[in-house]
Amino acid sequence: MKTFTLEEITALTGGMLTKVQDVKITQIAPPLLSDENTLALALGEEEIANLAKSKAKAALVPLGVQIDGLTTIEVERPRLAMMKLLNLFYTAPEVNKGVHPTAVVHETAKLGENVQIGPNVVISHDAVIGDNTKILANCYIGGGAVIGKNCFFHPGVNIGDRVKVGNDVILHHGVSLGADGFSFVTENPDNIEQARKEGEIKEALTKQVIFKIPSIGSVVIGNNVEIGANTAIDRGTIENTIIGDDTKIDDLVMIGHNCRIGKGCFIVSQVGIAGSCVIGDRVTIAGQAGLADHIEIGSDTIITAKAGVTKSFPEKSIVVGIPAMPRKDFIKQLKTLKDAQEIFAKFRKYEPLLKEFEDNINHDHNS
Repeated sequence: MKTFTLEEITALTGGMLTKVQDVKITQIAPPLLSDENTLALALGEEEIANLAKSKAKAALVPLGVQIDGLTTIEVERPRLAMMKLLNLFYTAPEVNKGVHPTAVVHETAKLGENVQIGPNVVISHDAVIGDNTKILANCYIGGGAVIGKNCFFHPGVNIGDRVKVGNDVILHHGVSLGADGFSFVTENPDNIEQARKEGEIKEALTKQVIFKIPSIGSVVIGNNVEIGANTAIDRGTIENTIIGDDTKIDDLVMIGHNCRIGKGCFIVSQVGIAGSCVIGDRVTIAGQAGLADHIEIGSDTIITAKAGVTKSFPEKSIVVGIPAMPRKDFIKQLKTLKDAQEIFAKFRKYEPLLKEFEDNINHDHNS
């Protein structure tokens, strides 16, 4: 069991210790789940209030919070401090040393120093695996793929041919990099082409030949990227699909062929990005947002949850709604709707007077 002193934890978090009694810390937890050897994490108002009902003798709290009778470590950025503590107590998944006997490594593949390969992993011809990279059970590395140093692939990751992955990349369970793009063409103009050109579907097409467009590009993942479970990033049609350095992608995200995602982006669960989109640096795309194909999103933009983005937006935009629009326009629309409700209520109030007025006019006219 890992055990730490209050002084060690204070030094690690850069906090300020107010010591009421000495405690050996063996774990961290929310206040209501803490015992006497737990450092209670009271990061918000509700958790701070719960300290009164906690068995903990020590707590991590925001700067300026002091609790009578309780040892506290005050920190300026509680969530940052929590991250440091979680790394302190974190135990990485176990990986066997070297190459597991059930792994299949092609004779032309090149493995760097201290590479660890788990059970049933398949590494295809001419693949290159960098130093200290760990690949857990049931992963597949395609032919000619290049994997950087210090990467960690959880079970079930699938890497297509010629995909390039940078250094310090984490891929979670079931990630797919380098599947063919969803790209097809019809022999004659189809309904979608009609709708885009004419704004309507004039002729119903009862029979249409659909041809698959092969994807001969690949996927390039930058350094220090993390990609969540069951996320799929398709290879480019001719050029590569690119994910920039330091970008973090959540579970169940779909990124289409030819997309270029910038550096330091956050892409949250269930986001769908259609093909050939260009996303700038430090863009946040919240959960279940969808982006149409061939649009550009400027750097430092925030796309809020469930937004339906059908057009490009410049840098530093805050994008809201379906169809998506700048936040200020969205708020203006909400205000207009509220004003309309008030106007309608007044109309209903005075509607009988209006009808009486109209009846009088009609009576005078007929007289």
